Amino acid sequence: MPTSRRALLTGGAAAGVGLAVAGAVPSLAQADPGKPRPSGGGHQPFPPLVDDPRGILALPAGFSYAIVTRTGTTRLDRGQGLTPADHDGMAVFDAGRGRYTIIQNHEIDPGAEHGVPHVKGTVYDPGAIDAGGCTVITTDRAGRNLGEFVGISGTVSNCAGGPTPWESWLTCEETDDKAGDEWEEGDRKGVFQKDHGYVFEVTSDGKADPRPIKCLGRYAHEALAISKDRTQVFLSEDDSEPNGLFYRWTAPRGVKLGPGVLTRLAPDAGTLAAMQIIMADGSVLPDVAYLTSAQLGRPFPVRWIEVPERDAQTKPVREQFKDGEVTRGKKFEGVWGTDEGVYVVNSYAWEEGDLPADAAPHDGMVWFYHYREQTIQLVTYFPHQATAEDGAEAKYTDLTFDGPDNVTVTPWGSLVLAEDGAGASHVLSSIPGGPTYAIARNQLNDSEFCGPTFTEDGKVLFVNMQDPGLTLAITGPWEKYLG
Repeated sequence: MPTSRRALLTGGAAAGVGLAVAGAVPSLAQADPGKPRPSGGGHQPFPPLVDDPRGILALPAGFSYAIVTRTGTTRLDRGQGLTPADHDGMAVFDAGRGRYTIIQNHEIDPGAEHGVPHVKGTVYDPGAIDAGGCTVITTDRAGRNLGEFVGISGTVSNCAGGPTPWESWLTCEETDDKAGDEWEEGDRKGVFQKDHGYVFEVTSDGKADPRPIKCLGRYAHEALAISKDRTQVFLSEDDSEPNGLFYRWTAPRGVKLGPGVLTRLAPDAGTLAAMQIIMADGSVLPDVAYLTSAQLGRPFPVRWIEVPERDAQTKPVREQFKDGEVTRGKKFEGVWGTDEGVYVVNSYAWEEGDLPADAAPHDGMVWFYHYREQTIQLVTYFPHQATAEDGAEAKYTDLTFDGPDNVTVTPWGSLVLAEDGAGASHVLSSIPGGPTYAIARNQLNDSEFCGPTFTEDGKVLFVNMQDPGLTLAITGPWEKYLG
């Protein structure tokens, strides 16, 4: 790159910024009191994790779990078949009378053994057979499965997404397959009949409308969040070579988002723009990996540059910008909104090809973008556990945290992160600018956790274990440690 990390950061770091990193022994410091921070302030260390006699989920003493769905075992309603595989992002809504509705993604490519079945009225692309989609689950506080059915099918690699204020789910395809592309899985083959890489709206009432929201662009979508005033959508892109981008879509003048509005808008409605982080000298930060824990808590100004051709028919969206014109990031992942702004996660950047020249390897970053001030700040930093130069293998343990992916904000204002890294996988509790604790560990295998989401009443944390495909309901004294 033409500009070194040293030059970019010279003169920019504020004096006295507290250092707070997430790792084996996270330290507690407040980088920027009051912005952003939990409302309760009672975040306490969780007790040590206790091994599960069933060999599935290690939890702190006083906590327990129930299995809500299991791939290939629990059954869909209406004769639709068995629960699909690869549970990923999801949202939970209060259904009344102690019940909850979950809308859940399935990150599946076509031809899978347990793909989302095509159900009449829910199918987007008939050519995407046994691929991704969403199911809608009803459960209660005890985690009992009270029913599950297909909400959308014929989509591909539904990774994450975001809940809406009107209690629907915007599901994201993490792909950019096009109509006419061929797919093959084992001895199964097919051809896509429609373009993919879109966002779709899924409701909990079974009234499917499998039309893509083209105004939000076509690329490897990861997650999104809607602004409090319902006029903007913030979206992440999980891609590389070149690294992905963080986007903001702004509604046309006079349009306020609500049920079905995004689906009905024209493909070119509103403005889709990519993020520029502005440095002290006025230049654009080329990649978030140039920043380290030294910049924790420092607000950087943000500008937005319009995407030239959002449907990416001639060139992928991220390739429509020159290097240095926008701020890239390896694995822009989870996004979650608050009244003041949105959190966005970068999982890691240390493998060969992940990093621009002179950038710093890291095992994860959490950022907060502030709507009113139009600034972004690094609030949690996971330092890399090994150097690329000496070719050392990272020594990950049950107490090492890395590869944050999905994120949610708890009812008390703190964060819950799902790991998708090396070694043991955890569900983590984190305070921006403060400590990070393990609240669960995958004891079954090394599969990632996905889609953590709290019920509004704070009684249940739902989370997915992608392989072998489990939806878990975790209960316990949450308020004691988070409230």
